[in-house]
Amino acid sequence: MGVTTPTGARAADAARAGPGPRRPWSRVSAVLWRRPWARATLLLTPPLAWFVLIYLASLAVLLVTAFWTTNPFTTNIERTWTLSNFATILGTPAYRTIILRTVAMAAGVTVVDAIIAIPFAYFMARIARPRTRTVLFVCVLLPLWASYLAKVYAWLLVFTHDGVLNWALGKIGIGPLNLIYTNSAVFIVFCYIWLPYMIIPVYAALERIPASQIEASQDLGGRTGRTIRSVILPLALPGIVAGSIFTFSLTLGDYITPLLIGGGNSTLIGNVIDSNVVYNLPLAAAMAMVPIAIMACYLLVARALGAFREI
Repeated sequence: MGVTTPTGARAADAARAGPGPRRPWSRVSAVLWRRPWARATLLLTPPLAWFVLIYLASLAVLLVTAFWTTNPFTTNIERTWTLSNFATILGTPAYRTIILRTVAMAAGVTVVDAIIAIPFAYFMARIARPRTRTVLFVCVLLPLWASYLAKVYAWLLVFTHDGVLNWALGKIGIGPLNLIYTNSAVFIVFCYIWLPYMIIPVYAALERIPASQIEASQDLGGRTGRTIRSVILPLALPGIVAGSIFTFSLTLGDYITPLLIGGGNSTLIGNVIDSNVVYNLPLAAAMAMVPIAIMACYLLVARALGAFREI
């Protein structure tokens, strides 16, 4: 017979006694393990509740406020249901001009950023070496780490009458350009600020294109232009549309850049909302519904094109 050590005796006693009492957290873990839907519910409930409380509730309040009016004498909000704010927006030529200018500005910024981003992203995804790709990624992402106001004020120093741009043009004998406080200056700043938001989704789409499809197009006699039109652009279209969601929506609702760079000569939807929040909140809420409606239609088109796969 062998000799039983004290440690062996304790192990034998524990084996005969059976498993000890289970801790509460282990029971919860076992329940969640057997029910995947419970894990998903527990994980998603806090962010979804926050989303509903903060975002959807605020949109509902905004929509309701758009149907109220402001007393012209007391400036108090009168909670009577009316469509007068929407009639004012659609019936005033100045407001219609501002809406069309904003949509045209957002569409133009989206097109220009796409034209710049597609070849840049293609070089990053298909041509650049890993080290070069890393450097380009840093160049794209680095401006996102800087303050939005710092970037806008930097462009303000560039475009001002005695700024860097006119100083450089004066050195080569070209007269000064009066870009400050113009729509052209606002357009340039928008293109610069939102360009990274176009490059990243386009790069993600181009990187996922199988090299075999490009090689097959070349083997079948497709030249570079035909391969780009028939293979690369159709496969990269969801990424382009995904990037356009960011550039279009961010331009549509921005009011800081038009205020600082455009001054009083560049008024967009965001500036109208900002100027009416204090004195005529229902009109500001009604005007805020305009970009929301535009983006709702835009997102429906983007969803049909499969853009949400690249976001």
